[in-house]
Amino acid sequence: MPTTATFKLAQWVFAMAAISLLIIQVAGSRCENNGPSVRQVQVGFGKLPQFMVEIKNNCPMCPVTEIHVRCANLSQNLVDPRMLKVLRFDDCVVNGGLPLAPMQKLSFNYTHQKFQLMPKTWNFQCE
Repeated sequence: MPTTATFKLAQWVFAMAAISLLIIQVAGSRCENNGPSVRQVQVGFGKLPQFMVEIKNNCPMCPVTEIHVRCANLSQNLVDPRMLKVLRFDDCVVNGGLPLAPMQKLSFNYTHQKFQLMPKTWNFQCE
């Protein structure tokens, strides 16, 4: 027959599990409107312009993984594939799909006419 201590422990474990689930759901919903962003700034003005690209996880609570970016016909030889890997036309993955911590930025440069880069899909780890 369960003792009072065992019953109280089971209640405590259940309560902690419920609180943890609630925190994860609240954190995930807070991130829905804070998806990753891509910012480009022209930093070189030669015959071929140079652009600095900054990709940022805008969620203050959760890491974001598998960030895919629309990248048109970007050539892989313009960018280190550890930063941005071309998978196919108009689909590039950031950081090899590995997480960007909350509010973390990743940046790289490329020299070419400007590509329209924008977030396509991603996953928050806290959801």
